[in-house]
Amino acid sequence: MTSGLNSWFDRVAKAIAGLVAKPAAFAAAVAAVVIWAAMGPVTGYSEPWQLTINTGTTIVTFLLVFLLQATQVRDTTAMQGKLDELIAATADARDDLQRLEDRPLDEQEAVRR
Repeated sequence: MTSGLNSWFDRVAKAIAGLVAKPAAFAAAVAAVVIWAAMGPVTGYSEPWQLTINTGTTIVTFLLVFLLQATQVRDTTAMQGKLDELIAATADARDDLQRLEDRPLDEQEAVRR
């Protein structure tokens, strides 16, 4: 059950991240804000008018943080695996650089220096 849920979440997160990274998504967000702003005088800048944008942006932001973080972690993990493989396959590479991201920050900085 968990792997099915993870697989579904991964697919959804990747699809949504791909959609919101497009210029059309930005244009749609700008259009929504412009329409909302234009409705201000019509509604007398009422409390429901204000709550509409506040609630909408809060919900979208809250959900996108999780989805985008999931895709970023997935991409970073894949990249680290690929880099580790390149290090392992290169004869003159320093093996101590493999899994460097798992070490404490002070050790990472020492290796970098």
